Amino acid sequence: MKKYKVNILLVEDDDNLGFMLKDYLEMEGFQVNLQKDGQSGFQAFQNQTFDLCILDVMMPIQDGFSLAKDIRKINQKVPFVFLTAKAQEEDRIKGLKLGADDYITKPFSTEELKLRLENILRRTSPPDNLTKEEVYHIGQYIFDFANQILKHKTTKKKLTKKEALVLQLLCQNRNLLVRRETALTSIWGADDYFMGRSMDVYIAKLRGYLKEDPKVTILNVHGTGFKLEIEEK
Repeated sequence: MKKYKVNILLVEDDDNLGFMLKDYLEMEGFQVNLQKDGQSGFQAFQNQTFDLCILDVMMPIQDGFSLAKDIRKINQKVPFVFLTAKAQEEDRIKGLKLGADDYITKPFSTEELKLRLENILRRTSPPDNLTKEEVYHIGQYIFDFANQILKHKTTKKKLTKKEALVLQLLCQNRNLLVRRETALTSIWGADDYFMGRSMDVYIAKLRGYLKEDPKVTILNVHGTGFKLEIEEK
């Protein structure tokens, strides 16, 4: 099992500051996806799995506050930090009401940012979060969860964020029943009819991706849940 690299979404419209923070955090061992506005930041969040978000408040197209609201609609748990040149108390209160884990006023030192991020990750992550499994062997397939890639011999498939999360949950419970309500609340954040139909679509897609190996099956246990069955050699 290899060490898990914390994946950070950094949304900052100042080119110099953005690239400087990205380089610094990557040198400190983090994985960083840099975006320059709220709209592209939200698209990145929908397509990847992030452990923490750093959001500038004043940005073109979509500001950091509205981006945080959109993120919270699909993920209630991911921690985020606001970066801002504003020092007004009302802006700080607004950020904290949106669920921010911290609020840092520019200018700030990179060392201070790093220490604050580490404190947040220690507070919000279970002790073993930084050593969780990244690569799963599924019969003839290799599933790289961190990079959302499913490989089979000479081919590879880039998965969406939701596809990767569903497949990871099945892999973590291989040959065991995963109840529908468990999958829906852990990945979609709620258990309702429409989200259940959405999950069924993702399960069908994953079945198609795994069809090259007849020893791998995703069973539908009617009315109860799903099971990833892998026939051992």
